[in-house]
Amino acid sequence: MLIETRAAAPPLDVPAAGEPLPPAAGAPRRRSWRSRLHAAEARTAPYAYVAPFFAIFLAFGLFPLIYTAWISLHRYRLGSRMSWIGLDNYVWLFSNPSFYNALWKTITIGVLSTVPQLAIALGLAHLLNYKLRGRTFLRVAMLMPYATSVAAATLVFALIFGRDAGLVNGLLGAVGIDPVDWRNGDWTAQIAISVIVIWRWTGYNALIYLAGMQSIPADLYKAAAMDGANRWQQFLHVTLPGLRPTILFTIVVSTIGASQLFGEPLLFGGGQANGGPANQYQTLGLFMYQQGWQFGQLGRAATVAWVMFLLIIALVLLNAWVARRRTER
Repeated sequence: MLIETRAAAPPLDVPAAGEPLPPAAGAPRRRSWRSRLHAAEARTAPYAYVAPFFAIFLAFGLFPLIYTAWISLHRYRLGSRMSWIGLDNYVWLFSNPSFYNALWKTITIGVLSTVPQLAIALGLAHLLNYKLRGRTFLRVAMLMPYATSVAAATLVFALIFGRDAGLVNGLLGAVGIDPVDWRNGDWTAQIAISVIVIWRWTGYNALIYLAGMQSIPADLYKAAAMDGANRWQQFLHVTLPGLRPTILFTIVVSTIGASQLFGEPLLFGGGQANGGPANQYQTLGLFMYQQGWQFGQLGRAATVAWVMFLLIIALVLLNAWVARRRTER
C-alpha cells in the first residue's frame, strides 16, 4: 500500500509582540523625512532661484510703472498735493504742438541714427568674420565707444561740431565750404546728434552680428562656393537669411533706444531741455524732463512717460509683425 506524503509547509514569519507588521506586497512604502525633504526642495528650488528677480522687478519695475500711470491722472506739482483730474493730462498732451514736435524729432533722429548704424555694423561684422590679422584687437577697439560714458562722448563731439573752432567746420573750410552752425540748425543739429549715437553703438551691434555670423554653419558657405557664388552672393543668400533673427533683435533694441534718447541731445544743447532755441532737436525724453523738472508738472511728465511706453510697445509689436510676415513668405 502506497502512503502519500506531503512536504511540510514552511513556518510563517510571525512578528514578535511589539514589532511593526511588514508592508503587504504591492503596498506603497512610506517615505522617510529625508526623502520628503529632498522632494520638496526639488519642487521649490526653481522658484527660490527666480524669486529675487521677480522681487526686484516688482519693486523697481512694475510698481513704478503702475504708480506713474496713477500720477498721470492727477495734477501734481513739486511741493504740493495730488488732485484728481482724470484724463485731462492726456487731453492736454494730444492737443499740444510741442508734443508732436518732440515726437517728430524723435522719429527723425531715430531714423538718422539707426539705419546707418546697423548698416555699418553689418559691414564691419562681415569683414571681421574673415580671417584677418589682429581680429581680437579690432573687436576690442570697436567696443571701446560703447564703454565710453555718454557725457564724455557728447562733450567731445560738441567741440568737434563747434561753429567757430570745430574740427568738422575746419575740414569743410579746407575744401571751400562755409562753416555750418551745427547746434542752432534744424537738420544739422539732428545729424550731429545722430553721429554721436552712431559712434557709440555701431561697435556693439557689430559684435552682435559677428556672433550671429559665426553661428551659421560653414557647410552652407562651402556649398554656395561650389555652386559658383562669390562672396557678395554668399552674403546675400547665406549670411543675411541666417542673421534674420539677430537683425530683428538689433532693430528692436535700437528702436527702443532711439525712442528713449535723452543724454545726447541734453548735453549737446548745453544741459538745456528745450532742445535748441527752436526746439529743433527736442526728443520725447527731453520733453518729459522739461515738464517734470523745469516746469514742475510731474503729472504731465508722467503722462508723457506712459505715452512713450505705449509707443515703444507698439513699435516692438510692429517689428515683430513685419518679421513674422517676412518669415511666412
